[in-house]
Amino acid sequence: MSILLSLLTATLLSPAKPTPATASASGQAITAADSTLRQLFDLGTPYTEFLANARARRELWQRNTSWATPPDALVMRARATGGGWKLLAVAVDGCSDSVSTIPYLAQLVALLPGVELRIIGSDVGRMIMNAHKTPDGRAATPTVLLLDANYTERGAFIERPAELQQWMMAQKGILSDAEANARKMVWYDEDKGIKTLTEIVELMERAARHTRVR
Repeated sequence: MSILLSLLTATLLSPAKPTPATASASGQAITAADSTLRQLFDLGTPYTEFLANARARRELWQRNTSWATPPDALVMRARATGGGWKLLAVAVDGCSDSVSTIPYLAQLVALLPGVELRIIGSDVGRMIMNAHKTPDGRAATPTVLLLDANYTERGAFIERPAELQQWMMAQKGILSDAEANARKMVWYDEDKGIKTLTEIVELMERAARHTRVR
């Protein structure tokens, strides 16, 4: 496993050779072959293992996991898109957005037959983050790719729900980073993952209609 990790890391950090590009969810082109995405997915950690090994923000990871109860309506909508979806998340335990979104996503996936979630760190997933930057141009965690049964990318969720992202961007120069982040965490606590899950389910629905998204 360590040899494979070293080889993949070297591949991701080395200059990319020309390969057929596929449209990414951010509207950019990602040159990773589907085989690379499959390798990254296979290298990823299931959520239960990731949670057990989390050190930073450990209590918040555990609390949000216990809080996560996906609404029946969203579960039904997700199931209606069919099975075979794979979610590849680039996330780290110390990230405030990761801890506020991934536990809810994991609980949704647990209720969807044939759907899997794997988590990789930002070191291995840097190429994915760079290909799916935030609206203000940052590579961020979490970045979650929606893959189909063939490991072809069909969409992405980037960092945080769009409503919160827009609010955070609007606060630049108005609130201090500390105050904006504190209010962000209050927003997450009040939302309890609903908008994150809604956006993920919308990705699945659009992909099921064979339509690439943003």
